[in-house]
Parts: sequence; structure tokens; C-alpha cells
Amino acid sequence: MSFADMMSALLMVFVLLLAVVVFDYREDLAEKEQQIEDIKGVKNDIIAALMAEFEDSNIDLVIDPNTGAIQLATNILYAYNSAEITAEGKKTLAQFIPKYLDILLQDKYRDDIASIIIEGHADNTGEYLYNLGLSQERAFSVLKIIYSKDFPKFEQQEYSKQVVTANGRSNVVPVYKEDGSYDADGSRRVEFLFRLKEEEKMEEIQKVVEDQK
Repeated sequence: MSFADMMSALLMVFVLLLAVVVFDYREDLAEKEQQIEDIKGVKNDIIAALMAEFEDSNIDLVIDPNTGAIQLATNILYAYNSAEITAEGKKTLAQFIPKYLDILLQDKYRDDIASIIIEGHADNTGEYLYNLGLSQERAFSVLKIIYSKDFPKFEQQEYSKQVVTANGRSNVVPVYKEDGSYDADGSRRVEFLFRLKEEEKMEEIQKVVEDQK
């Protein structure tokens, strides 16, 4: 075999190896992107189910179409600067919670749910630590109502204890009006959020995919 033939053969081997590497890389990238889409698909299905359930509801709430976070009007749940739930607030929770948890924890989604968070928020009146305590108390008061003996029984009530938590964020996540001005009323709120078991994994995969592109 001449030197030229040998170099041609080596070049052919190199090209074939490069083609295999590129194919494996694209296949791996496509697989990771599909994993991301599958996880997003589950979340989008849950959000769609929540929106369908509460679309024509008389409950005063707002659903974020991107995250599925649901915000209940704080003025219904509490008096100003108070963590005690009003009579109207208890009635609202009795209407909302059974439907909300029954959707999230139905057989179709139960294994995908990592946690359901009741999150309290305060406005920027007062110190951070005071508002942290107030927002935590507000979130916890919702939790106590849900599992009190007087609350209406619902299908997922017992199981939900494994995944439902309460948390306060003080005044660090403010709400702004469309004109960009601070919304004190909107900032005083309680939100209901859910997190999927695969979301942390999705974030890691998404970072890998972005780094590979």
C-alpha cells in the first residue's frame, strides 16, 4: 500500500468516526430535548386542567397560565395586617381547596407532584422580619384550616398531607400594576403553587442542552 493510499484510508476512518460522534451527539441532544418537552407537557396538562376547572368559577382568583400558580385575593381571606382567616375566607377555601387538590393529586398526576406550596406574601409596609412572620402565619393559617375537623372532607385530604407545605416570603416578591407602579393590594396575597418531581431534573437537562448548542 502506498503512502497516499494509507493516508486516504486514515482519512476515511477519521471521517467515519467523526460522523459517528456527530450522530451520537445529535441523538443525545434530541433525547434530552424530548425529555424537556415531556416534562413541560405534564405541567401544561395540569395548568389546562386547573384553568378548565376554575374558568367559570365564582371564586376570586387568578391563575398564571405559565406556571400554574393560583392567587387568591388576600382581602377575602384576611383583614389588613392580620393572619386570622375571615368567615368569607373560610368559605372560599372550602370551595377552592377540594377541587384544587383533587385535580393535582388525581391518579393521572399524583406520581409527578413533588410538592404543593401555600405561599404567603406581604406588602412593603413594615420591616422585613415582621412581614416574614406575617406572611408565614397567613400561609400556615390556611394549612390549619384545610386540615381542621370543621373543614369539608374531600378525596385527597389525607394523602395531600404528604406533599402540602406552607411558606412565607415576606415582601420580597412584590406585584406591580400594568403602568409599572407598585401594587400594595396585589402584593398582599396567598399563592398556591405546585412543583413537579422532574422539574429540577428538567432545569439541569435544559442547562446541558443550552451548553451543547
